[in-house]
Amino acid sequence: MLSRNFRPNLWHIGRHGQRALVTRPLPSKEHEYTNQPEYPAIQDLSYPARKKRERQTWHQKIAKLSSVEEKLYEINMPKYYGYKTNMLTDEKFPYNIKPFVQYATRTCFQKGLPEFYDPLKEEAAKILQTVQGELEDTIAFELSSYSHLMRTGNVSPLEREETITRSLLKQLNRTISNALAPNCTHLSEIETDYDPRHEAFWFLGGIYPPKLVQKIKEGVEWQKQYANDSYDRNMQYVGKPYMAVRHKLPLDPLVSKDLESLDVKQDNVEVPDYRYDPLALGYISNFRHATTVPGFWPGDQHEFGLMSIQRRTHAHDRYKYCAVDDLDEAIHAQGILSSFAWLLGQACYQGFSVFNDVTYPLTTQTIVTDGKYWSFYAYQLNTTLLHSDQVDVNNRYNLCWGTEAMLLYDSIDESGKIQGLNSEVLLQLLMFYMNQPKERAVNLKPYLCPTETRIADIEDENRRVFMEQAYKHLVSNRPRHRLVPEVYQWEKIYKIDHKTRPMEAKRRPFELGENMFNRRLDEHALKYIPRAARPDGPKSRPKFEATYYPNVRRQ
Repeated sequence: MLSRNFRPNLWHIGRHGQRALVTRPLPSKEHEYTNQPEYPAIQDLSYPARKKRERQTWHQKIAKLSSVEEKLYEINMPKYYGYKTNMLTDEKFPYNIKPFVQYATRTCFQKGLPEFYDPLKEEAAKILQTVQGELEDTIAFELSSYSHLMRTGNVSPLEREETITRSLLKQLNRTISNALAPNCTHLSEIETDYDPRHEAFWFLGGIYPPKLVQKIKEGVEWQKQYANDSYDRNMQYVGKPYMAVRHKLPLDPLVSKDLESLDVKQDNVEVPDYRYDPLALGYISNFRHATTVPGFWPGDQHEFGLMSIQRRTHAHDRYKYCAVDDLDEAIHAQGILSSFAWLLGQACYQGFSVFNDVTYPLTTQTIVTDGKYWSFYAYQLNTTLLHSDQVDVNNRYNLCWGTEAMLLYDSIDESGKIQGLNSEVLLQLLMFYMNQPKERAVNLKPYLCPTETRIADIEDENRRVFMEQAYKHLVSNRPRHRLVPEVYQWEKIYKIDHKTRPMEAKRRPFELGENMFNRRLDEHALKYIPRAARPDGPKSRPKFEATYYPNVRRQ
């Protein structure tokens, strides 16, 4: 049996200058024969199997990339003009949105907060007795000082609510942090963001194909059998909370169960199987680059979120498009979606991605409020694999606990005093601040290079500058200087449907058989170096500047 190291020297020059085919093996120190036959693995050659192997190769490449920015950039590499994404925001929550959000984030929702907070209640109650008067004065002052906004006719209800709530949250954050500082040392190391940019991108698999896609596949002979296969929808979340608090260390898991032991079926966990297209709920699609930004840039030391406070302004106009009052379900959906998106961004900054799952759970706390109604949520991220290859085989699931909306106060009298202050809201708020982050006895960045965790760590100046500019331009999502190619209506009628212009020169992409939306980010003209700017003289080479797109350099 020939070994794998057998390399025949196929061509040999004979006496008369003619090449003869020979099979002489190259010199090798290893034996030419093996005791047991060695056969290559038998691969499935069907179309879905070949495409799946291509995807797995791409996923492995992303896992081996050195820095955070290169991983996020590589996800955008296949689409020069961006992905066609369904835009999820914190401003729109259609009717019956909660089942879809749970499926889109693979989250099990439970009412009430977990037992994790029970040990904090007693200490929080003692602290509340000493600071409740100060908190009450802060709330009363902030709410009464903006009473002039209630009388002016130039301010909309949304603007009035955002102005008052933003000011109230700033002062509450200051008051609580100062009051808890002697007992909670971690509050002296927090980083507070106001109106941060929270964005996250992921692939959602298992979606039923649209009728148009089914009809197209049924019209092609070799694709008939794949007409009913599910496909991925590209999800892009864009949110802007009032405030976010970050720390250098992560919060403890809410459930101590090992990630490998999680199983949706064995644990009897309820995650709705909502596989309908998001377009049916009113979420429009748009071409844009996939951006994942958890409110800060890679390299910030405070890279773990403790708490975020979300807006509730979408409740004002909900009655216009929802005939049934399901505001509580919409608030729960907002708590799930915003928590998942923020944790996904933090996970990506640790080197994980939507193709490379987390190796340890990440936890955060979320509040949805308008200053008067408060809803509290605790979320634990256990998995980020939601694409088609994993949606039906991934046993992990994410966990979310949430409370019903609680009223902070009943009213404010003419003298500026609060009537009916709910101390339960303040108690829960204190427990969120008292939840102390701790060090983990695990490798927090298993998929990142120890010496190049971010672009700023790259020693090669040319490569560092190139990737920094490319990444920042990508996440800015600025429109390109040339419009996205499209087929105009007259071309559809006269050139595609009826073919009435056969003598016209074929210059358009659809006439040349090109799909411009399959263009990659690295498929572009290189930047020319003028002769006067070439370092080795005007006639030297290279004539074009080098590119440094993400490539596997780590051993």
